[in-house]
Formats: sequence, structure tokens, C-alpha cells
Amino acid sequence: MFKIAVDAMGGDNAPQEVVAGIEQARDRMQDVEFVLFGQLDKVAPLVKDQTRITLVQADEVIEMAEEPVKSVRRKKQSSLVLAANAVKAGEADALFSAGNTGALLAAGIFIVGRIKGIDRPALMTVMPAFGGPRDNFVMMDMGANAENRPTHLYQYGILGSFYANNILGYDQPRVGLLNNGTEADKGDQVHKEAHELLQAGSDKELLNFIGNVEARDILQGPADVVIADGFSGNAALKAIEGTALTLLKLMKESIMSAGPLAKLGGALVKPALKNMQERLDYSKAGGAVVIGVKAPVVKAHGSSEAETIANAMGQIEAMLHADLITKVQAFVNEHADDLVARSDEKNAD
Repeated sequence: MFKIAVDAMGGDNAPQEVVAGIEQARDRMQDVEFVLFGQLDKVAPLVKDQTRITLVQADEVIEMAEEPVKSVRRKKQSSLVLAANAVKAGEADALFSAGNTGALLAAGIFIVGRIKGIDRPALMTVMPAFGGPRDNFVMMDMGANAENRPTHLYQYGILGSFYANNILGYDQPRVGLLNNGTEADKGDQVHKEAHELLQAGSDKELLNFIGNVEARDILQGPADVVIADGFSGNAALKAIEGTALTLLKLMKESIMSAGPLAKLGGALVKPALKNMQERLDYSKAGGAVVIGVKAPVVKAHGSSEAETIANAMGQIEAMLHADLITKVQAFVNEHADDLVARSDEKNAD
């Protein structure tokens, strides 16, 4: 039986949607228990059925706008910190929150702990692909690190490959480096060196690197794993989100303002538009994973509703069943010379 520690107070709609999502997940997953940390006077009345749900009092809450590292250090009795400590102590197998992203990253890295041999954990998400051989692709870093070294991007290629292979079931996942052109010599020095490292890793069959990919192409599925520095990855994600929302809004406004025939046509295409909207909603695949730490740590969007939170629980369950963290650690140990020696060499340069 797996246990997931849940920050029940994290998120714009907490604790209502968090509790509802956990109960949905509980009903779907027979081999998972949930430990909800929060202010019990607010959480307990929302629980309809306490089967495989344990409630733990947390006196403090880390708010969305608080400074991440300071809040984790100062608010020892917060729902997030208590949940993270439960994972560190082995009382739970994974950590979930829809709250402050930076605070969850800090809790994952400083409390749950970084995997030895991984220089910089990253935030990873699953995105929809509208072309290519597969329906989704993995993208990281989505904003955990504003700046990255070439070795970090190289390690992201390996971590992303592991996730795509073990969780999404992709055989020899194709790894692409997000850049401003597909040629090998494109980009700044960091991306040029990262390209060299990824190619060398591909030559040694540590991963399947296919070269650079451009932001305009990534939704067409040119790669199963797209690697980016945190700044570029986050900017690309926000641009995709904004473009999708704007297009859907413009389509709706155009139909509604174009007269009776257009409205009739809009009614006919409504199911297709709804399907497109659902495919663009990457939260259907779950939350963003803090990958590179010693246990599954997953972050859902702050505005997540119950269904999205339940999907994130399914994502965590898949990671636990696949024993992903143990496999990553074993690979890192086996290839320590490739990972650490490269890091030392590049840092020396």
C-alpha cells in the first residue's frame, strides 16, 4: 500500500477542491492511502468518507505570494513542510501540492532531498503533441531554475528519457534541445555545449538525442522529450497557454457576433472545439513533477479543480508502481563517471 502526503491547504481552491480530488482518486485507486495535512477545522468537514484518508493538523499555511525558501524555513508547522517531512521520514512515499511552486521546489530539494549525482532538480510536465507518432511529450525545465549549465541540460535529457520510458511507455524516447534553430551551432554557449554533451550521451547510448528543436514546432511532436533551461521552458509554456486561450476566445467571439447562420454552424462544431480544448489542457495528464529528488514530488496548478488533482494522484501512483526514483538512482550510480566527470570538466572550463 502506497501513501501520498498531501498539502491540503495549497492552491487557490484549497481545501475544497483538494479534498474532493483526493476522494475521487481514493475511489479509483485501491492500493493508495492519502495523508492530508492542513487546518482540520477547515479540512475535516469536507471529507465525506475517511476510508484510506488520514488527517493531520497543520497550524500554518504557506501562501501563494510568500518568498519560497524563507517560508519553508520559518513555517515548520505549515501543511507543506509537515507533508514533506513525512516523506523524508519514510512515513509517506510521495508529496503533492497545488500551492506555492517555489515553496514546493524548496521543500522537495531541501527536505525530501536531491538524488546524489543530480546537480539541479527540474520541473517537468507532460504536453500534448498534435503530430508525430505519439500523443504527448515530456518537457523540462519548466521554471525551477532560471539559469542552467550545459551539464544540467544533459542530465535533464537522461531524467526526461527515464520518465518517458517508464511512465509513458515510450521505447527509446527522442530527446530534443529547445533552441533558436535546428542547426547544431545555434544558440548561446550554454546551448552549444549542451548539444555536444547530449550528442556524446547519444553516441554512448545513454539517451536518444535527435538535435535541436524550435519552439514553433514542439506541439507538432518532433521529440518525445524537450529539454530547456528554466527561463526558456517557462516562457514557452506560458506562450502556448496564452495562445491557446486567445484562439479559443477569438473563435467563440467570432461565431457569436457573425449572425444566426454562424451561430448554427458554431453549434455544429461545438463538440469538435470542446475536444480541441481538452487536448490543449495539459493538466489532463496530471501535474508538474519535481524530478531529481528522492521521492515523487508533484505540483498541480494553483487553480486546479478536483478532477485535475485526481489525475495528478494517478500520475503519482504510476511513478510509484514503476519505482521510477529507484531506477533513476541506480542509473545515476552506474553512470556516475559520465555524469559527474562531465560536470567537473565543464565547471572547470
